[in-house]
Amino acid sequence: MNTDFSTIAFSKAPDGLVPAVVQDATTHKVLMLGYLNQEAFEKTQAEGKVTFFSRSKQRLWTKGETSDNFLYVQSMAVDCDGDTILIKATPAGPTCHTGADTCFDEKNEGKALFLNYLQKQIIRERKNNPTDASYTSQLFSRGINKVAQKVGEEAVEVVIEAKDTNDDLFKDEVADLLFHLLVLLEYKNVDLDEVIDVLSSRHR
Repeated sequence: MNTDFSTIAFSKAPDGLVPAVVQDATTHKVLMLGYLNQEAFEKTQAEGKVTFFSRSKQRLWTKGETSDNFLYVQSMAVDCDGDTILIKATPAGPTCHTGADTCFDEKNEGKALFLNYLQKQIIRERKNNPTDASYTSQLFSRGINKVAQKVGEEAVEVVIEAKDTNDDLFKDEVADLLFHLLVLLEYKNVDLDEVIDVLSSRHR
């Protein structure tokens, strides 16, 4: 990810405006496209809310300034030519003025991609750069038997809570099971995508 913002070619862009693609940081859905000048970019950086330069209003425009449907910045990157910005953001509501989730009239649903992030960015980091303060690092250090045992224990807890009526406790136990299953996959050097490929192949 290129975060060298000095490469953004505002001076070479028409009217000093560089296009910015806004993507949901969790679902990866493209939410909208807008234009930033240098001032809008700096305001976006400083306040953590996406601010564009409105070509129709000829002024800075913070998305959500009238609707409160702000786009909260999670990260920004620049493309290889310095002429397009990628903003990953968390929307506070519908992005489009029509009330649609995105300006392309698509549903912005599903957070399963977070599981990929959890395995590849968080759990893998704890595995490769262990610290004594990390529970995940401690699991890896205790070996395959302990990791597999934890998966079994959490699976039993899910079964127990499934038979009860407390949905919050049930969801907590399912979350614990998913987390420990991802740790087991990482221990075995198996990517979650490989398991998804198996599931997908069964439905062709």
